[in-house]
Amino acid sequence: MDISGPDTIYALSSAPGRGGVAVIRVSGSNAFDMRQFIKGELPEERHAHVRTLFDKSTNDRIDAALIIVFPGPNSFTGENIVEIQCHGGRAVVDAVFSLLARIEGFRPAEPGEFTRRAVENGRMDLVQAEALADLIDSETEAQRKQAFRQQEGGLSVLYEGWRSKLINAAAWLEATIDFPEEEIPEGAVAAAREELAAVQRAIAA
Repeated sequence: MDISGPDTIYALSSAPGRGGVAVIRVSGSNAFDMRQFIKGELPEERHAHVRTLFDKSTNDRIDAALIIVFPGPNSFTGENIVEIQCHGGRAVVDAVFSLLARIEGFRPAEPGEFTRRAVENGRMDLVQAEALADLIDSETEAQRKQAFRQQEGGLSVLYEGWRSKLINAAAWLEATIDFPEEEIPEGAVAAAREELAAVQRAIAA
């Protein structure tokens, strides 16, 4: 299935099972269409307000939920997001899912799809995505600290620096092949070697 299309996705973002609060996240260009199942208007962006969820086909009230709106592109996925914090009973969560499933263009998210959309929309890179998974799976303080540093982009900056040095080295070497010797700046090969050596030293450190 092509998950980069126009579908709006939803999923349980909190741990599954019985609990006091369940967090359901909706992401996509049409995420705000879920307003049809709340009494009143969507809250002001990035402000949490309680809204009653109801089934408009029966007018039954489902739950009183905390609703937070995050307009794209300044959201986790880069898309419009609505976060629903409802009570964590299985029947409540299933009822909310049932409401969302009725909206045209809405479907359950595939595993990892929120993060993948964040990467595709430039909200994080692959290193940060892997760090996020490590942070979620961390069991020790050392694992948490390492994953958080990576998630903040420390490794991405490091890798981009290496990439820049390798591109510079390749440019110097290609110049020595493509242009006459008299047009090549003195020390071009030495400069390429230094760039490569710098990357090698950094990797070995």
